[in-house]
Amino acid sequence: MIDFEVIKTDGGCRAGILKTPHGDIPTPVFMPVGTRGTVKTLESRDLEAEDYRIILNNMYHLYLRPGVDLIEEMGGLHEFIGWKRAILTDSGGFQIFSMTDLARVKEEGVRFQSHIDGSYHFLSPEIATEVQYRMRPDIFMAFDECLGYPATESEIARSVELTLNWAGRCRTEWDMLIQADTSSSPPPSLFGIVQGGVDIELRKYSAAKTVELDFPGYAIGGLSVGEPKALSWPAIEACVPELPVNKPRYLMGVGTPEDIIEAVGRGVDMFDCVLPTRNARKATVFTSEGKLSLKAAYFAKDESPIDPNCDCYTCKHFSRAFLRHLFSVGEITAMRLATIHTLHFYKGLIYGIREAILEGRFEAFKRDFHSKFKDELQRPKSKG
Repeated sequence: MIDFEVIKTDGGCRAGILKTPHGDIPTPVFMPVGTRGTVKTLESRDLEAEDYRIILNNMYHLYLRPGVDLIEEMGGLHEFIGWKRAILTDSGGFQIFSMTDLARVKEEGVRFQSHIDGSYHFLSPEIATEVQYRMRPDIFMAFDECLGYPATESEIARSVELTLNWAGRCRTEWDMLIQADTSSSPPPSLFGIVQGGVDIELRKYSAAKTVELDFPGYAIGGLSVGEPKALSWPAIEACVPELPVNKPRYLMGVGTPEDIIEAVGRGVDMFDCVLPTRNARKATVFTSEGKLSLKAAYFAKDESPIDPNCDCYTCKHFSRAFLRHLFSVGEITAMRLATIHTLHFYKGLIYGIREAILEGRFEAFKRDFHSKFKDELQRPKSKG
């Protein structure tokens, strides 16, 4: 299955190697989100060209379409989607619980309606574990309840106990599936998920109890659901000391450049987020100085690339003016070129973070990043 080695620390930061059946992955790592089996507008070779080693697929969406039976018949996710590197699947808990009007939660599991056709389905921890196992990713997630923000202390406490109960059932089902597995390929590895909202004591409790179940890795879930950042960081800081130093730590659904840097500084190794590629498809891209909206009128005659400091395919070949034109007329190529640039930016960000940790200068890297990068949308500099 997987193995994880921390090779260098710098304060609370870690640089490591996550070893999977489909290749070694340097950490920290950002995982592009390929919800339905593909990162929208891109091909596998685009991600390989940027040397991405792992992507995220979503079990909820793939369970509904095309279904686990077809994916299993086609040889598992890697064969079905044409991706030979590592895959992590999310259990779909976030997607189900974000549709509160369509879901009914009980201790046994969740009954929900498909957002596609209204058909009814039931997922229990056991079913979610079996479905993901049969898809044969490298890593898959335990079934959990993800509360929104705000939530009362009693609601959070109930949810934590339910998630812990489900985590134990996922672990038991995973063990049974491994024992019955006759495949020659390594079995997928199951990660537990720590919940607890923004309640510090419940976060510590959830983390400690989840670790008792001895998963190969651990995720911090239930954040980036509307809470202020001032509450997110203490919640993460409460979890990390409870997690084993020799296993990967994954912060789910958090992925702005600033947030990745802050979380790495607190000991997190793995990230995913739909925001970078979703924003790119809507013409907002990241640069070394901040964000740009490529639809802005003042780029209509701008001959410069998205980022003069970038060497991605898009920046080497196309101007802001051309990209604005493509977005203005609704050309699909605009979304593709913007996504290529954004994932190149993220690759460079993660590489820079890792190199800084290896060289013992993470704090200097962080200060330099914040001195240049502004979160608000950037306008062209005045030419005087």
